[in-house]
Amino acid sequence: MPLRSDIESVLVIGSGPIVIGQACEFDYSGTQACRVLRSEGLRVILINSNPATIMTDPDVADATYVEPIDPDIIESIIAKERPDALLPTLGGQTALNAAIALHDAGTLEKYGVELIGADVDAIQRGEDRQKFKDIVEECGAEVARSVICHTLDEALTGAEELGYPLVVRPSFTMGGLGSGMAYDETDLRRIAGAGLSDSLTTEVLLEESILGWKEYELELMRDHKDNVVVVCSIENVDPVGVHTGDSITVAPSLTLTDREYQTMRDIGIDIIRAVGVDTGGCNIQFAVDPATGRIVVIEMNPRVSRSSALASKATGFPIAKMAAKLAVGYSLDEIPNDITKVTPASFEPTLDYVVVKIPRFTFEKFPAADPTLTTTMKSVGEVMALGRNFTTALQKAMRSMEQKGSSFDWSDLPDISDDEVREALLERIAHPTADRIHSVQRGLAAGLTNAEVHEACGIDPWFLDQIELINEVAQFIADADELDSEVLRVAKNHGFSDEQIAGLRSLTTEVVTGIRHALRIRPVFKTVDTCAGEFEAHTPYHYSSYDAETEVAPRERPAVLILGSGPNRIGQGIEFDYSCVHATMAIGEAGFETVMVNCNPETVSTDYDTADRLYFEPLTFEDVMEVYHAELAAGPVAGVVCTLGGQTPLGLADQLKAAGVPVLGTQPEAIDLAEDRGEFGAVLDRAGLTAPKHGTAVTAAQAAAIAAEIGYPVLVRPSYVLGGRGMQIVYDRTQLLDYMATATEVSVDRPVLVDRFLEDAIEIDVDALYDGEDIFIGGIMEHIEEAGIHSGDSACVLPSLTLGEDVLDRVRQATRAIAEGVSVRGLLNIQFAITADVLYVIEANPRASRTVPFVSKATSTQLAKAAALIAVGRTIADLRGDLLPETGDGSTLPLEHPIAVKEAVLPFRRFRTVEGKVVDSILGPEMRSTGEVMGIDHDFPTAFAKGQLGASIKLPTSGTVFVSVADRDKRAMVLPVKELVDLGFDVVATTGTAAVLSRYGIATSQVHKHFEADAEDRTVLDYLAAGTIDMVINVPSGRQERADGYEIRAAATANSVPLITTIAEFAAAVTSLHVVRDKTFGVRSLQDWSA
Repeated sequence: MPLRSDIESVLVIGSGPIVIGQACEFDYSGTQACRVLRSEGLRVILINSNPATIMTDPDVADATYVEPIDPDIIESIIAKERPDALLPTLGGQTALNAAIALHDAGTLEKYGVELIGADVDAIQRGEDRQKFKDIVEECGAEVARSVICHTLDEALTGAEELGYPLVVRPSFTMGGLGSGMAYDETDLRRIAGAGLSDSLTTEVLLEESILGWKEYELELMRDHKDNVVVVCSIENVDPVGVHTGDSITVAPSLTLTDREYQTMRDIGIDIIRAVGVDTGGCNIQFAVDPATGRIVVIEMNPRVSRSSALASKATGFPIAKMAAKLAVGYSLDEIPNDITKVTPASFEPTLDYVVVKIPRFTFEKFPAADPTLTTTMKSVGEVMALGRNFTTALQKAMRSMEQKGSSFDWSDLPDISDDEVREALLERIAHPTADRIHSVQRGLAAGLTNAEVHEACGIDPWFLDQIELINEVAQFIADADELDSEVLRVAKNHGFSDEQIAGLRSLTTEVVTGIRHALRIRPVFKTVDTCAGEFEAHTPYHYSSYDAETEVAPRERPAVLILGSGPNRIGQGIEFDYSCVHATMAIGEAGFETVMVNCNPETVSTDYDTADRLYFEPLTFEDVMEVYHAELAAGPVAGVVCTLGGQTPLGLADQLKAAGVPVLGTQPEAIDLAEDRGEFGAVLDRAGLTAPKHGTAVTAAQAAAIAAEIGYPVLVRPSYVLGGRGMQIVYDRTQLLDYMATATEVSVDRPVLVDRFLEDAIEIDVDALYDGEDIFIGGIMEHIEEAGIHSGDSACVLPSLTLGEDVLDRVRQATRAIAEGVSVRGLLNIQFAITADVLYVIEANPRASRTVPFVSKATSTQLAKAAALIAVGRTIADLRGDLLPETGDGSTLPLEHPIAVKEAVLPFRRFRTVEGKVVDSILGPEMRSTGEVMGIDHDFPTAFAKGQLGASIKLPTSGTVFVSVADRDKRAMVLPVKELVDLGFDVVATTGTAAVLSRYGIATSQVHKHFEADAEDRTVLDYLAAGTIDMVINVPSGRQERADGYEIRAAATANSVPLITTIAEFAAAVTSLHVVRDKTFGVRSLQDWSA
């Protein structure tokens, strides 16, 4: 049946901040759904607390609420907007849990809101482990033997029955949070104890171990007419025991016999019917015992999941778009396929290529964390590549990762005739880590047999055989008499890059590329068409292949290539994708043909209907040049935009320009000038601006001499970085020499920078546009945490709170001087710090920064679109009155302008040390947050409280607060603590802090630090474990205290107690407590704020 006539408006719940396990694939699915619903003439109301997404753009929904995803707040929105229906299946587990809470509280019934896309019973049947187990067994399939427990004692009895090792999983959590393998009773006590507190319903499931089995997923869709399609089958290369989000996966599945696949398909279809998902997508995971072929159903997600984004991009079948249409009444046979235009959506996609997904990890941010991969997801992003065979797709995906050494390498192979080397190698192969695939490849190349490697790691022999094939091709390339067209063709048909061929032949990459071009060996581009070439495709969605004919269509209009940001990682996330998508929209509207090049399957930019043409290719110089070459053959190319996708495309700008490609917007020379200390220093001198004292060192002795001259504390870091990788604040000489000994590579080209660290400074962040004539300041943000905490991790507020007009004026002048001096054309981000009334310039980045989406939403000005138009020749004067306001800018906001607060969301709980403790959660100059939320209101305390709630930090309204503060902050702490006592909180403090407070006449109870306690004393850690402390204030300084407070902070993080580590944030939190106590948050949509 067509569109339902009884629904006029729909409330869509987004997924909130980007966290590990729930990343921007839900921005992609939510954005698609909102567009579809609006095109059907429905009014769309959206709630999502994440400012960095396209989804929260004011033009995606009719009313956009950037508010915390909290049942009370959603109720206020429902009361105000009165939607007819609620669609909760596109915002991951966050949206699903919120919808269940609203249903259980009777809110939906009270306002007459219908839940569409999934009914509560179906959600319960799919998510509740016992109900799901019964259904699977009724369908005649098997599940792993298991026991459900609600207490630790039940868990211990259950373990006796099942035997170790066993898997522990809490119910209703996401990304495998809290789950793990227990090999003995101590493991079980630790994991199940934490799991019981993570689960919504305080239950955990223990199940028999299926470690080492093969793991598969099916993506299915069903409509109310009972049409079911299997959109895609996905196979994990890593066996069971590694979370699918952390495993290398392939689509379609490659090692099942046809009979096994059909059985799995039948089980999947029976389950989706029995669970009752009748208007949308779901994802079912299976395990197959390689020895016996026994198939076990692991679990099901009755919603659009992380794998749905991958399946959509892999097949060209837009699952989220279909799910939204099904939810409002259509059936699959009534929806035409977007790509072919002639087949209906009830046709199952067929693939004539292989897709490989590889996860991207950032363990370097958490040096203490255990890098073992388990059933708790730890990856922060992923890449996908398409190829005509598995070897090509695997090698392309590996070079998409943008990590040093991510491609296979054949130098210095281990000598396995030495028994110790052989043992160590097999041990590495058996240990699941992000690098295991390299150990496997090197082991096979060194002479281990397929059977030995399979026994060690459980990876299917077929995949190992393919890796052996890559090794054989490498041998063939190395041994060939000359590098002729036959050798190059074989190499290219197995995905070897020019750089890999150069390494094997001891040539330079440029020489190999030169020979290849001289022999006219270039890739052609094939199309993802959902039907293996059976029908004509109308959407140019391409991947490279060294076949005979290309499918790139000729065109008339000039094209602009936009380089995306590659895989998400900490420091370069969805914010950059936001800028790329905005550029695509603006440049398309300006009359150009837009071409997107990217390899990240989670994002809106790689949706086939975002740009006019999409190339799903690695962002390496070789691959981008081939896309440019193919597009030049198709029609005129105006140029390439490199400044919107973060560091990835910025790093290619130099080479592209040198190769004669027109680079639009800010030129590579300007980019280098801003990154080079000396040249940038000269720009500042000419403008009469100050930078903190600094020097560059190549040796440890030099570094020590510079530090002695500048004075400690100093900030040390490698020269070219993004997201503050490898930075540290150093307090004395010994610590400095330690850093130099362990710093990554220090060389003459890559010196270490030593800066004076400004203590107690207020940090200021500015985003601005410059076109060569005029400057437009998007916003001047004031950080809540003091300088020294990476700007990506610090909370910030816009318009600024405490900066006087005089300071703002100096910031405006400095911004203009730097934009002119560096000769920016487009976006520029500058970080300043002010201390003792001196304004210091910390750094300038001539590119879109991660605060662009936040500033754009807080001031309702679309900066990324304006920057893209400046890149293609428009001016700020042109844009005023259209994209930019007629007069004024983001630095001259009126007093009644709403206050927006950005708060970072940190992933500490997912990372444990080898001993199983949480890694330290102190903030510093290294960026560690995965995402952010925004709170917006009339005043700062309310906006801050909304930000905290959005980041799921529930500030307590009563109870006990633990306070321990370093000496230099003791004075600043007195007033906020006094206010806590006046509000009726009990205060517990450590010896030194308690003494200061009692002299001020503030009553506290004293408690021992962890190391001061005798055996019978109770310490802070005991109180935290017992749950008697409701908030922890722990402000460390210097080195010793940081280490000593670690135990306290780790315990707070592990027990989910709100933790505050800076005085500034403590003061802000205290002012917000009044607001939290009154419980009533007003809600307003972005459209209303900007009106």
